[in-house]
Amino acid sequence: MVNATAKYVRVSPRKAGDVARLIRGKKVAEAKAILSLSPRAAAKLVGKVLDSAVANAENNHELDADDLYVVQAYVNGGPTLKRFRPRAMGRASRIRKRTSHITVSVDEKKES
Repeated sequence: MVNATAKYVRVSPRKAGDVARLIRGKKVAEAKAILSLSPRAAAKLVGKVLDSAVANAENNHELDADDLYVVQAYVNGGPTLKRFRPRAMGRASRIRKRTSHITVSVDEKKES
């Protein structure tokens, strides 16, 4: 199993997790097609991590890209940036800018 991780990505974990759920268990070519047609902004970020995992498999483990499939695709929450926005009557509201750690694992299909 070959991994790739993007850390501290400025997208909410929930939004990126919805996209990661779409490609879990699919062949790499099918997963790339799904991500390229997805209207979600997080699809581009997850696609970059998928491309990185495929490149790791090809260059570091001599695996064939055509035989790979997505074993795991998950998103963990990273640190939250806390900001404040001015509101009416001198008050302030907290703005939470969430970050994510996106991980994609690929492997060859085991023939059994």
